[in-house]
Amino acid sequence: MGFPVYDFRTDIRHLVVTPEIRARFLKIEPGAPGGFHSHDLGQEIFLIMSGRCEFTIDGETEILEPGQACIALVDQKHSVRALDDKPVVMYLSVTPHILPTHTFWNEDGSKKPPLFAPHNAYDVEIDRSVSDHQLLARQLDALQQVASVAHKAVEVQVEQAALYREAIGHQDMEAATAARNTMWAAVSALHTQLFAMDAIWNELAPRMIEERQ
Repeated sequence: MGFPVYDFRTDIRHLVVTPEIRARFLKIEPGAPGGFHSHDLGQEIFLIMSGRCEFTIDGETEILEPGQACIALVDQKHSVRALDDKPVVMYLSVTPHILPTHTFWNEDGSKKPPLFAPHNAYDVEIDRSVSDHQLLARQLDALQQVASVAHKAVEVQVEQAALYREAIGHQDMEAATAARNTMWAAVSALHTQLFAMDAIWNELAPRMIEERQ
């Protein structure tokens, strides 16, 4: 069986939801309100598939048509509304996707309290047989693993940085490349462990309060 293929004309839903990226096709109906929000960690990319819409990002407004894209960077307040009398369909992705993904604002410019959207807002099914207490234990264990891998990464970076400087001083590009690649292995391992912790956090956080109410 091949890999999934998605069509913006029929698949109006999330396509992938991981700590590394959340991506979906989204339909916005004419007249739907476009409230401002931002993302504390995520960069959001929008690509218009059909219809016309008005984006406001960081105080600047532009009209986008099919085939055009825009980006809202971390902490940039943004909103969108459909123009004309037709719905807008767009592709959007947020990287990374770590809850809470949306930050909302008061009129005085202060942040509202964090809002953790429920799992079904992201078309995500979770294993309810795993208790909050089990997830809390996993979260703490994963965080300790992050600390351990980060400590090891520091040791590797210090050691390999010295070897890299020495190799460059001797114009030994083979040794310099080996040092750079060893540094990368440590960085990669740290990011892998961070994303593993984020996956547990994304499952745990909505269940702690919002999904109990």
